[in-house]
Amino acid sequence: MNRPVVLFACIHNSGRSVAAKVLTEHHGAGRVDVRSAGSEPGSAVNPAVAQVLAERGMSAEGHLPSQLTHDGVREADVVVTMGCGETCPVFPGTRYEDWAVADPKGRPVDVVRGIVDDVEQRVLVLLRSLLG
Repeated sequence: MNRPVVLFACIHNSGRSVAAKVLTEHHGAGRVDVRSAGSEPGSAVNPAVAQVLAERGMSAEGHLPSQLTHDGVREADVVVTMGCGETCPVFPGTRYEDWAVADPKGRPVDVVRGIVDDVEQRVLVLLRSLLG
């Protein structure tokens, strides 16, 4: 069986989508192909998000925010949007989910922990639906 391709998209590809990608890679344990992108990519990973992931033994090191593209969306089996709204192209046959997740930008670490918890719970539900 081919591994499902999951694309997480947000505005800057520096917070929510990065957390979702790292958490999905961790919990998916190689059973899914995970990507992330932003409609207006930032320059680096949100430091508070990176810190919260590091506290959990996961790393966002080496992640560079990337541009959301039509090809990237077309290649995905599941596209999860988190605030990129109508800038995300829609293709027939692709599963879309829109997660109403708070933006961690400018938030203190204790608030970001809660945001990452929210993302993690959603990732676990998504993985159960994809992998059984």
